[in-house]
Amino acid sequence: MEWVHLSVCMSLDGHIDAANGDRLVLSSEEDCHDMHRLRAECDAILVGAGTVRRDEPRLTVRYPELVAARRARGQPDQPTKVTLTRSGLLDPTSGFFAQGGDRIVLCEEALLPELRQQLGGVAHLAALSSPGPTGILEALSRLGVRRLMVEGGCQILTQFLAAGAFHRLRLAVAPFLLGQPQAPRITGPADFLHGPDRRLRILGTRTLGNVAVIDMENETPRFAPD
Repeated sequence: MEWVHLSVCMSLDGHIDAANGDRLVLSSEEDCHDMHRLRAECDAILVGAGTVRRDEPRLTVRYPELVAARRARGQPDQPTKVTLTRSGLLDPTSGFFAQGGDRIVLCEEALLPELRQQLGGVAHLAALSSPGPTGILEALSRLGVRRLMVEGGCQILTQFLAAGAFHRLRLAVAPFLLGQPQAPRITGPADFLHGPDRRLRILGTRTLGNVAVIDMENETPRFAPD
């Protein structure tokens, strides 16, 4: 994999969504445009199945000039959308499958027959050779994905951050506190590669609308277990 870029927006207390399942508006228009610029530079965008069920994300590039730039580079208008499922609980009529670019669903080998019947008409199904980021990236590389954007949710972000399986992290922070203990956070507990003695390198901070964006580099990306 040539490039893996994690992108997430959170509240000041680390929440990425509301506890009741309603969509939590965290971004600004300026931040949204910048995030879509990054989407436009990637081959594919990855989110977990929980995010697909909860938010029905379109995961599209919605700005005409960015779509035109993809065409000029010889790319499809829209990046491929990717999700990962362990349960197979995905609705083929969801907006994730109805709009935007091509769709890929990653799952364990044993789940493939069931998902082919359920989703075969709306997505390409691919088996994981191993769990976690290594298996995800290997499967996507076999399908021609070279530049990947990972947008969540919590479980996916935790896996990639814990493994150090990324080149850049784009963290947008909305200036408010949510205060909901059960609301999803940016990560769950894990043995993270980057701790107090092994920090990410801050490339810069920006104010986009009323959102602070921190761009960070992982100087030692890892895409396979030691």
